[in-house]
This record gives sequence, C-alpha cells and structure tokens, in this order.
Amino acid sequence: MERIYIGMGSNLADPAEQLRSAVEALAQLPQTALVGVSAFYQSDSLLPGQPRYTNAVAALDSTLAPLALLDALQSIENGQGRERLERWGPRTLDLDILLFGDRLIDEPRLTVPHYHMQERAFVLYPMAELAPADLCLADGRTLAELLKACPFVGLERLPPT
Repeated sequence: MERIYIGMGSNLADPAEQLRSAVEALAQLPQTALVGVSAFYQSDSLLPGQPRYTNAVAALDSTLAPLALLDALQSIENGQGRERLERWGPRTLDLDILLFGDRLIDEPRLTVPHYHMQERAFVLYPMAELAPADLCLADGRTLAELLKACPFVGLERLPPT
C-alpha cells in the first residue's frame, strides 16, 4: 500500500457536485481505500476569462500501479463529461496524481510529483489538511516549507455541504 494524493478540480457543470461525484468514484476504485478528502476551495483560474475553480485533495491508500491509477482517474474524468479540447481549458473534472508514495515518476503520460504543485496554493493548502507537515517530497523539501513559500492568496475555503 502506498499513500497517494490526488488533486481534484472543476470549473464547469456544478463544480462542487463534480468533486463530490469524483470522491464517490475514488472510493470505489479496486485495490484502493479512500483515506480522506480536504475541504473544498475556490480559486481564480490560472488563465483569464475562465470560471472560478473548485478544488480539493483526496488521500488514497492503494496497491494499484501508477499508470493503472492514472487510467482509472481518466476513466472517472471521462465518465463525468471531461473533454480535452484545449490545454488548461475549462473542465468538468480534473484529477491529478500529486504524490505517489515517495516515488519519482517520469513517464510520457505521468510526472510525479506533479509539476508546479509547489507553486499552487489550491493544491498545497488542501493537501495540508490531510498530510503531515513533515511530509517530505522526493527532492527533500517538506510540505511545511512549501506552504511557507506559497501564501494563502486567492483561495476561499468553502463551508462544508
């Protein structure tokens, strides 16, 4: 079993409901246990002109291989209407493998740790609700160090529903 952190985001078709449905689907994955889900957060899109995003992080324990998990996540995205029309375009659901145990993965389809996660408050702050502050990334930095370098700016923590 490895602890895996999944970033979740949506800015189309009732984003909070998209994330709730994704959590239900994650809980049904084979060889996987859903350990926890952060609060939901809203943030502006990284690109101008797009609707605001709703984001969260889920923690899983799984024995699935990384690419098998990626395939399962993409199947969940597709099942919730994800269309890949433009890179970084609006989406019904985006599920990203942020961390996969302590692995470094550099495959054509998958890079872990997820690129730029250290610069994204909408990833780090939800992750901090689930992971220990001394969680160490493969490059030696801790989650606490990443949080200090990435202020809580532009995020709105949503009340539980």
